[in-house]
Amino acid sequence: MKKITRFFIILLVIAVCFAFLWPSIAWYGMTPKEDKALATSSLERIKDYSRIKASNDVEYLQSLVEQDGTAQIPEEYSFIVKVAKKNAKLYKKSLPAHPNLAQALRAFDNGNEMISALEAEYRNSILADRKHYNNSVKLGLDLSGGLNVIVKADLDAVVASQENLTSEEIKTLKEDAMTQAVETLSSRIDKFGLSNPVIRRQGDDRIYIEIPGAVQSDSISSIIMGKGILNFRLVDMQATAAFEQYYAQNPARTFAADGSLLNPSIVPDDCEIIGLYTKDDYGLDERIGYLAVKKDVALEGKHVKSVEVGTDQYSGRPQVNFTLDSEGSDIFAAFTTEHTGDQMAIISDNKVKSYAKINEPITGGRVAINGFGLEEAQNLKKVLQTAWLSVPLSIESQQIIGASMGAQAIREGLFAIIGGLVAIMIFMLIFYKGAGVNAVVAQILNMYFIFSILSAFNLTLTLSSIAGMILTIGMAVDANVIVFERIKEERRLGKSREACIAAGFDRALGAVMDGNITTFIAAIFLSQLGTGSIQGFAVSLSIGVVSSVFTALFVSRLMFDFGTEVRHAEKISIGWRIK
Repeated sequence: MKKITRFFIILLVIAVCFAFLWPSIAWYGMTPKEDKALATSSLERIKDYSRIKASNDVEYLQSLVEQDGTAQIPEEYSFIVKVAKKNAKLYKKSLPAHPNLAQALRAFDNGNEMISALEAEYRNSILADRKHYNNSVKLGLDLSGGLNVIVKADLDAVVASQENLTSEEIKTLKEDAMTQAVETLSSRIDKFGLSNPVIRRQGDDRIYIEIPGAVQSDSISSIIMGKGILNFRLVDMQATAAFEQYYAQNPARTFAADGSLLNPSIVPDDCEIIGLYTKDDYGLDERIGYLAVKKDVALEGKHVKSVEVGTDQYSGRPQVNFTLDSEGSDIFAAFTTEHTGDQMAIISDNKVKSYAKINEPITGGRVAINGFGLEEAQNLKKVLQTAWLSVPLSIESQQIIGASMGAQAIREGLFAIIGGLVAIMIFMLIFYKGAGVNAVVAQILNMYFIFSILSAFNLTLTLSSIAGMILTIGMAVDANVIVFERIKEERRLGKSREACIAAGFDRALGAVMDGNITTFIAAIFLSQLGTGSIQGFAVSLSIGVVSSVFTALFVSRLMFDFGTEVRHAEKISIGWRIK
């Protein structure tokens, strides 16, 4: 490989790794502590914080204008100018190039529009920090403290709830059930205001959960055992219109504190009022209205067998296709035949997630629902999935780890890494002199690459991972030692610097690759077959093996070639008796 090609490959790898590492740098090095606490809180808390903060700020800015009509925009609110100019253009209002605060506020039609603009700014800032956290290297419970839970899913119960399944269908059903169980747990835990969890599958029927920070363990059981109920019901559009008219005239005298109607007579006895929800900018359910739906359930969600998002062959718009079992097919066929032209609602957790018109009788058990965008279709798919993928869950083990132990472990782990790295660097510089500098640079880049890969794959850093890194430090320098000794042997034969370096790297390649490939194979097997700390150790070791080979054979070789071809050096500083 040409030297210039090797140089650009190294630059490209360093640049890509920096992009992977940037979220970790931004999160751990540039995000204030209070912003971290907010970014890792629940979406509900972020939403409340953004709205309250925006409302208070609008009152503050309006008070500044009342005190001084020519007041300038405070620096921390400079982003208002951009939004004000956009609004002025939209509403065809005049706005100076550098408006003062009063002029900027006049670009908004009302205070609510101003609040929305500020809320969007705060929301985007917090969610950007949240994204950095999600894409950064996480600290395991042994470093950060928190709660460790292993949940067992009863997949046999899921299979037993279905009839006449083939072995392939059973395998697919179990896989879908576990995927949905992980997504459901993630949603529940965040909804209850807990920090962003680490949730992953462990084996075929277990889910491993890590919740950093202080968590009340008794609240986890209620979260995990929570269960959503999904069903299909008929919408009474006439009763809905009557309710909307009543609600518009009596907004404060319609609902009691518990959400029930103060005057139940405003809807027929066979109906109830349920909120209609959609996903807001935070990804949370937001009520956008109410529907009067029949109390009688037309079809229970347990009859849903499978769901997928497809495309309408005529309009090209997304549609949700789901299949019913034999009993559900008969029930749905009779229902849709009787109520063709009426509206049907899909209800989950006592929320109307979607409703659609029954255009024609639906027979055969295959149902298509359309009339919304791709994101809405994906959301509806998840809602329908919870029907037949309602997996019975039970807590198999639960362990609380204190944060003080984690802080001490971090200090000791960093001391071990830095201490080991410095000790090896000193040894290489003393024993191999100038060539030791190559090894030092390679070691630094090696650690840089390891942390970048950990960040790229959102892996968790634990004590066992740190142990793998420490072992990697020794293995990485081992590759350099093999190469350097080969170069010294060639130099003793009287060869030129360029010939010694070329022969040394070529002849050391086999030994370096053999040793690292066998270690890599062992690490891969450990990562696949091991669990917990063993798996963390194996993953960091396997990453370190690949990184150390790259730095030893690519980076170190390029530095030797730089001395030969750019500095025109003839001697090799690689030992006390070698010149």
